[in-house]
Amino acid sequence: TQIQLSTGKQINRPSDAPDKSSLITRLQSEMTRQASYQGNLNAVNVRLQAEDTALRNTSNVMYRFKELAVQSANDTLSTADRNTISFEMIQLREQILSMANSQDSNGNYLFAGSRVAQQPFGEDAKGRVVYQGDQSRMLVPVGDNRQMNLNIPGSDVFVRMVRDDGKGNKIGVGFFQALSDMVDAVKNTDRPNIQRGIKEIDAMQQSISYATARVGTDMNVVDSQGAVLDEITLRLKTTLSDVQDLDYTEAITKMNKDQLALESAQSTFAKISKLSLFNYIN
Repeated sequence: TQIQLSTGKQINRPSDAPDKSSLITRLQSEMTRQASYQGNLNAVNVRLQAEDTALRNTSNVMYRFKELAVQSANDTLSTADRNTISFEMIQLREQILSMANSQDSNGNYLFAGSRVAQQPFGEDAKGRVVYQGDQSRMLVPVGDNRQMNLNIPGSDVFVRMVRDDGKGNKIGVGFFQALSDMVDAVKNTDRPNIQRGIKEIDAMQQSISYATARVGTDMNVVDSQGAVLDEITLRLKTTLSDVQDLDYTEAITKMNKDQLALESAQSTFAKISKLSLFNYIN
């Protein structure tokens, strides 16, 4: 009883109550698993917030890029005006490329698929920006029979454009190559390609908006799953408390009764022992 009062626990050794000790072990194991899920969920949330920031910033820059593209289609502009526009578009393209190569707080690239140590967008031997990541989606457990995506491959965000090569054939053009082609069209007052570029920018913006919406949906799932984990953990803690925690009022009452019984037994034993000793001497 003294040990119970000092620890605040009903059971301090398995032998105190083997059946309850087994239940306590199972509850503690379950709580550890739920804590692991919560840790994974927190990691997903941090990653999603970083992705959301990068995508929203990219979307804002893309809107400005399109404004300039539409402006460049104005027939009243001079060559000097279009050169000024193209110069700003080059800067915006570099901004978008930088955000496509965004990293999280651990230095992992956000949009590289499973190749988190590999910069997702870099130049090939010909100086063209190409995707260097993969299409893998990393799944992490965030609950019993529940998993969540930890990443979005860059190829799903900065998508390739499908373009007619002028001979009736469809060809794929990289996201950043399409932006560069638009800049060149503005520089050269290439009106047909300016119009083509504006349509491609719309498709690019749509892919980024779709990715942003997916991230937003996943962030909502994080919130709802977090609430589920909190509820499960609270229920486990309550059950564990009912089984393990000491009722101090009951324990103190028992302690007092035991102490009185002990003192009474000690007093009686002392009297009996003393009497027996005198009898022995006599």
